[in-house]
Parts: sequence; structure tokens; C-alpha cells
Amino acid sequence: MSQPDFIVAIPARYGSTRLPAKPLRAIAGVPMVVRVAQRALQAGASQVVVAVDDARIAEALAGQGVDICMTRADHASGSDRLAECAAHYGWAHDAIVVNLQGDEPFAPAAGIREVAFALAQDDAPMATLATPIADAHELFDPNVVKLVRDARGRALYFSRAALPWARDAFAADRQSLPAEVPFLRHIGIYAYRAGFLRQYTSLARTPLEQAESLEQLRVLEHGHAIAVRLTPEPFPPGVDTEADLARAEKWLAANS
Repeated sequence: MSQPDFIVAIPARYGSTRLPAKPLRAIAGVPMVVRVAQRALQAGASQVVVAVDDARIAEALAGQGVDICMTRADHASGSDRLAECAAHYGWAHDAIVVNLQGDEPFAPAAGIREVAFALAQDDAPMATLATPIADAHELFDPNVVKLVRDARGRALYFSRAALPWARDAFAADRQSLPAEVPFLRHIGIYAYRAGFLRQYTSLARTPLEQAESLEQLRVLEHGHAIAVRLTPEPFPPGVDTEADLARAEKWLAANS
């Protein structure tokens, strides 16, 4: 199957509490939102849209070859911001829209393409990526989101808890992981069909979503499928704090 046409939409909110003016924070002299947009363009998207809530972000993106959609400042989530974009541009119901977070300046182009491909190959309304976990500390870290898949490669559940629970192996040893168990870490990049993106934002919040503080559980609890594929390349950590920003500078220096 050839690579499908897809849109990359990047929600970029100015008012981050942990990292003020986050989209405009520079990494090696380049605003973070510009680096994210460059990654989207490298992936071969048919359209790259940055959904902004502040004119200063739009100004930073001038001349970058991307579209700017000025959205309301009071959206509760990036998905809500992208739903406003879908309505603004009138994207076709079955158009594939990749939600690339505005704090992922080093997202690999191959990974962006892969999540679009995952959705094109499946009749699920939404897709995401995962990567194998090989370290016990990572599995038991509640800040790492784990997932399990069914035989079709669709998500059964996402959790901050260790998942799946290897009963016999963990009864004997929790310092290492049994090789035969498919432990997976979730990577927070999503692809939606544009029609579902609009529907998703109207779904009521759900008990498991609120308990785990994971928005993707809302989709599963309402009975919708999420296709999951393994990422072809690692996703370096995103940028959410001052410490993350310093780490991003070091990562870029080591990988450029």
C-alpha cells in the first residue's frame, strides 16, 4: 500500500503553566514550534496546519510553508483545538489528520508517516503508536503510559500501571522482564479521521479516563477502536519543563 495523503495538525498553545510561552522557547536558536512544523513538512504531509491561540506564535511561523489557524484560547485540549481547525478548513470526513503535539520538536518523520499509514490500513477511526519496553523500571513508572493490543493490533487498554501483569514471573522477580510478554509503551501521537475528530470532542468524559488521567480511554470507553502500530524510529522525549528544554539542547547537539 502506498503512503496515503494526510494532514498534520499541530496544536500550539501559548499559555503553558509549566513552561511559559512554550511554543516560542528556542532550541539552538530556533523556536520550538518551528522545529515541530519542520518535522511535519519532512514527513510529506499534504497540508501542515498549526493551530495557535496567540499572534506571536503565528509571527514566529511566518515563511515556514505551513498554514496558521487562529483558534479560541479557551479550548480544554489540543484535540478540541484541532476540531476547530477541521471545521474551519472543511476537511473531508475520511481525511487523515495526524495530531503532532507542539512540544515534540524531534518527532521522527518516519513515525509521523507510520501513524497515518496505521489509520489508512484500518477501519478504526483513530490510530496511535507504541514501542517495546525492555526495562522493568520503565514498566513500573506511573509516568510511562503502557498499553495492550488485541490480535488485530488494536488497543485493548491504556494504563499508568504495569500492563500486562506477568503473574508468575513477577511473583518471582520484578527487577527484570520476561522476554515472551509484549510490554509496550504508548507514544502520544495520534491520527484521526477528520469526521471522528469532531465527534471525539463531543464525547462525555468517562470514569476510567478520569481515574487514569488518560484522554484516549474516553475513546475506548465509548466503544470506538484505536489502531496501534510500532514506531519505526524512537521518539525523543518531548519538552514540557525547563529541564526538558536543557535536555533538548543537549540531544540536538549530540544528534546534529
